[in-house]
Amino acid sequence: MKNKTSFLPREGEAQPSKCPDNSAFKQQRLPAWKPQLTIASVLSSFFLTGAFCLTVGVCLVLSANSVREIQIDYSDKCSDCSKLRENSSNWNKACHCSLNFTLKEDILGDVFMYYGLQNFYQNHRRYMMSRSNAQLLGRNVNIQRSSCEPFSTYRNGTPMVPCGAIANSMFNDTIDLFYSHNSSMIQVPLLKTGNSWWTDKNVKFRNPESYNLSSAFAGTARPPYWQKPVYLLDEEDERNNGYVNDDFIIWMRVSAFATFRNLYRRVRQVRRFAEGLPAGNYTFQISYNFPVTRFKGRKHVILSTVVWSGGSNPFLGIAYLVSGTAATMTGFVITGIHLKLRKKKTYFQKQ
Repeated sequence: MKNKTSFLPREGEAQPSKCPDNSAFKQQRLPAWKPQLTIASVLSSFFLTGAFCLTVGVCLVLSANSVREIQIDYSDKCSDCSKLRENSSNWNKACHCSLNFTLKEDILGDVFMYYGLQNFYQNHRRYMMSRSNAQLLGRNVNIQRSSCEPFSTYRNGTPMVPCGAIANSMFNDTIDLFYSHNSSMIQVPLLKTGNSWWTDKNVKFRNPESYNLSSAFAGTARPPYWQKPVYLLDEEDERNNGYVNDDFIIWMRVSAFATFRNLYRRVRQVRRFAEGLPAGNYTFQISYNFPVTRFKGRKHVILSTVVWSGGSNPFLGIAYLVSGTAATMTGFVITGIHLKLRKKKTYFQKQ
């Protein structure tokens, strides 16, 4: 074992210096630019910023106001179905209702259908954590211990697939749109795929590897509030089943607010609807499955177009207008203070 004194510098040896190296960087001798704030530069900055924000804000607000949107609340109009769904024993009984509305003008371009929920809090921490990302990636179907509790397994040990409170509360109303033409009802073609983000469809959600989905999910059961297993979510398109189902992916992207809307369908632009939705009488045929009365919620169905700035939300435009107004008013206040002080300085100089 070495003596502790062997680490001390010997007599005659130079002790290491603790001073930083004599370089331009460490001695802070690098050239620097320090702006000289003058009244002209300060006022021009405020006024230019204000003009820019006001211009962008006006453009965004006008763009948002040009969006064509129709929103219908069907919470009360489907009250009979709502009462039926409040009793959980009626889960296997079908209930349908219809909503009639009229388009006075054509809605041209891409038309999107949304469902909206009000007073549904998806931002609760326990609710947001109630999912299994490993299961949604197809790594392990049978999740015994996870944050999905109590929606993880049934009492007999059968695993729920998909597990968690988010998946269990998935919106499951079915909404179809019909167009009345010459006393006949024409169903508007709707696209149920291509509505989710590419990263969700190809990165965050994957089905387990198997020659078919029914065998991949063998030995599992659907969540309590579901009417069909996960591998039969879309009986018309096999590629839209399992964890990569577009409706399921969009629902699993929880909202930050209690009132929100999710993309449900897109109008397929073919034949009579090649340019959008023509003016006339329409009917929503709704298969009512999602109860909202117990938590005092509301349900909406929305038809909307989009513009270059997005949907009909004017929040971003209003934020730009407020910022531009604040910058412009600050510029005028600074100008007034400067003129007052300069006038006062001139007065004393004459004295």
